[in-house]
Amino acid sequence: MKVNSPEEMQALGRRLGAELKVGDVVALIGPLGAGKTELTKGIAAQFGIEEVTSPTFVIARSYKSQPPLIHMDAYRLLAGANPLLELEDLDLNAENAITIIEWGGELVDHISSDFLEVHINRDSEIREVSFVGHGPRWQGFSI
Repeated sequence: MKVNSPEEMQALGRRLGAELKVGDVVALIGPLGAGKTELTKGIAAQFGIEEVTSPTFVIARSYKSQPPLIHMDAYRLLAGANPLLELEDLDLNAENAITIIEWGGELVDHISSDFLEVHINRDSEIREVSFVGHGPRWQGFSI
């Protein structure tokens, strides 16, 4: 699906957010500037969260919404000596929240075997977004 603006990316995030429930894990995969945080802003808006900032420097932000939302940026974890140990140290409690992971492609299956990958490819101002489901929860998913 083609996305032409940050506003459209946020609207897609709201539509995706309407499908999410406690325990869901979503990995956002795409280059720098693709719109991963914009998509997360839309997801968060679906749960009444008005302000979302990239968790690049803090690695993970937890929002006390209903359901709780965890927004994680795994870029720095992947650059570390032992990303799996660092992931474990975060103690994310993903089974009791909705977890959104930017740059999480290589770590997400260590959090859950049932997750959704959202691929965002950037071609100038137009983004191409596709979904790849893993596990029974996400088989055949599309919006």
